[in-house]
Amino acid sequence: MNNKYDVIVVGGGHAGIEAAMAAAHLGVPTLLITLNVRKMANMPCNPSIGGSAKGIVVREIDALGGMMGIGADHEYLQMKMLNTGKGPGVQCLRAQADKLTYPAYMQELALNCPNLTIIEGMVTGLLHDEQSVFGVSLANGDQYHGRAVILTTGTFMESVILRGHHKISAGPDGEKPSIGLSDYLRSMDINLIRLKTGTPPRIKQNSIDYSRLTPQYGSPGKLAFSYTTKKFVPLEEQIVCHLTYTNEKTHQIINEHLEESAMYGGVVEGVGPRYCPSIEDKIVRFADKERHQLFLEPESLLTDSIYVQGLSSSMPEYVQEQIVHSIPGLENAIFLKYAYAIEYDSCDPLDLRPTLEMIKWPGLYISGQICGTSGYEEAAALGLIAGINAVLKIRGQKPLILRRDEAYIGVMIDDIVTKGITDPYRLLSSRAEYRLLLRHDNADLRLTDIGYQIGLISPERYQEFVNKKNNIQQAMDILAKTYLGNQTPIVDYLASVGYPNFNGGLNGIDLLRRPRVEYRDLSLFFEELKTIDLDDDAIFQLEVAVKYAGYIARQKESAMKFQKLEKVEIPEGIDYHQLDGLALEARQKLAKVQPLTLGQASRISGVNPSDISILSMYIKRGFKK
Repeated sequence: MNNKYDVIVVGGGHAGIEAAMAAAHLGVPTLLITLNVRKMANMPCNPSIGGSAKGIVVREIDALGGMMGIGADHEYLQMKMLNTGKGPGVQCLRAQADKLTYPAYMQELALNCPNLTIIEGMVTGLLHDEQSVFGVSLANGDQYHGRAVILTTGTFMESVILRGHHKISAGPDGEKPSIGLSDYLRSMDINLIRLKTGTPPRIKQNSIDYSRLTPQYGSPGKLAFSYTTKKFVPLEEQIVCHLTYTNEKTHQIINEHLEESAMYGGVVEGVGPRYCPSIEDKIVRFADKERHQLFLEPESLLTDSIYVQGLSSSMPEYVQEQIVHSIPGLENAIFLKYAYAIEYDSCDPLDLRPTLEMIKWPGLYISGQICGTSGYEEAAALGLIAGINAVLKIRGQKPLILRRDEAYIGVMIDDIVTKGITDPYRLLSSRAEYRLLLRHDNADLRLTDIGYQIGLISPERYQEFVNKKNNIQQAMDILAKTYLGNQTPIVDYLASVGYPNFNGGLNGIDLLRRPRVEYRDLSLFFEELKTIDLDDDAIFQLEVAVKYAGYIARQKESAMKFQKLEKVEIPEGIDYHQLDGLALEARQKLAKVQPLTLGQASRISGVNPSDISILSMYIKRGFKK
């Protein structure tokens, strides 16, 4: 077997799949090394994709030419649009995926991907000199050379499973852990952090009393993550999830056995995710709450396993049974798998450039949960960016660094490499200061051009995108230039949606800007619009652009001011400790993060506006004292 590749990816989870396929699709020989081929793209926790902010990230992955959106649209169990009662800046998709068919489909895509070789093995070391990393070594002694190495080990490095005070060396979902690589990374003076996450129990479907639960349905319409999807699962064929709640008895059981949990019994060393706490953590932190939501979600059409979302726990098994049996509808639930917590080693993201390459070790990229993040979607996005940037560097091209006003992916990467993490990072819409610009509907308008320029969007797909964009603009131009009189049909329509006594004299844009006026209805009164083909997605984009034009303009103006600092580049190799005038904390933080721009420097914790002014002065002088 060939032992020389351009890109070597270590790990076959969601980050590894995206990194490897991106590099391979860009035409470079790529090697993916995984512990178990049959577990690639596995979903050890909730088999769902999307959700708040995360759903927008999946759309961004697709717009750039990644694969998760395509996989999520393949044989999903339920598709739902969240936050429909709120503004477009927080609306997003969530799919209940199939735990078995999703990874199987992604594995099929990867195994048949040109330029991609996949092998099983455990990487225990890296090949490097004092300047760079150029390969990996395996536990069996094999070595593979590459021009870039991407680590996507997820939650596997020195991982242990915790239930109560019982602790075993194991990976998620019954897999084996990655042993040895952590020690090797430490020998290279790479900082590691101990983190924790967890998963709820799984129970048998026919042991649930559904009469005591509230059904949760999918959303109507042709909903998809990928802009290429043409086939949709009809709503009547989608599965139904169910809602129940914890209660006073549940909370009493947890409080009585709190010291038996791994979390509160002193067994856990790592820091858990702040925004996805265990049930025992919820009870302690939110002691005033009388109940907590629990969603019962089928894992696959091929199994009878139900995922109890919201009930992550590190309690002993017998306590878990008491907890579950105290919940309405689950009094006689039969366990298929007990909940557990998992600890693992992660890298410090402050050691990374915004390209996800390590500052200390050129040629070594880190992506996925090993970056200190949490979630399939975050991992996939990081993998995609790492794969793209590895290839761009090999080719001597400018790296891809997405701005905070350009993509949620840009927000995430800027957050973790500039501010660092104290617990597993999760994307939230509140993290994005320009979330009205970073909407679910316009991911293609924001990023498809970039994906095409990089080479991950085909010419055929790009032409479809251009046609769609042109059609939207043409429709808006027609609306803007055409004024309507007070003819009976338009007067009657406007009266029916709450605007009586219309006297004419307004153009289509003015009318569409009004609440409850919809493009499909309004377009019937414009002869020129009848020849323009707009699908549901394009119509939504057009309506948002019109109805929220003022808000969007203000956010764009704010983003433009922000970009002025982003355009001021900081030369590499600056010795910040020698710059007079900077505060001591600012020198230390700047030296560690090594920001690429003045904008990035301004977001580092401990760097104040006065420090930025001094740094700006040094840049203008060319760092001459």
